[in-house]
Amino acid sequence: MKTPAADALCPCGGGPFGECCGPLLEGTARAWTAEALMRSRYTAFALGDTDHLWRTWHPSTRPAKVMPSGNQWLGLRIVDVVDGNPGDPTGIVEFEATFRESNWRTRLQHERSLFEFRANRWMYVSAEGS
Repeated sequence: MKTPAADALCPCGGGPFGECCGPLLEGTARAWTAEALMRSRYTAFALGDTDHLWRTWHPSTRPAKVMPSGNQWLGLRIVDVVDGNPGDPTGIVEFEATFRESNWRTRLQHERSLFEFRANRWMYVSAEGS
């Protein structure tokens, strides 16, 4: 996994990597909102950080092993956020992610992801979408 420089734009588009998703992927900080966790998971997909994806996946729904997608992730747009703030038990983040497949075909993934606050941290539970 190649990690961006701390001052480089984070793959999620939320700011400098070292102040955005970098500390979450390194495990030195926690996401305090469902949106922050979703952004870090997008960044993990973009960088191929399957350890972060596995760690942040709810135990009741996560697979035994997370495999890299093989896609080139090109951009993220947050469409809507419902709850998912400190003190909320759950949150929903709707987003669009653009990616390029190995055959160079560009696709758009539109998804509504459900997150749950469990054991003092946000966890990805499941998603609806294409």
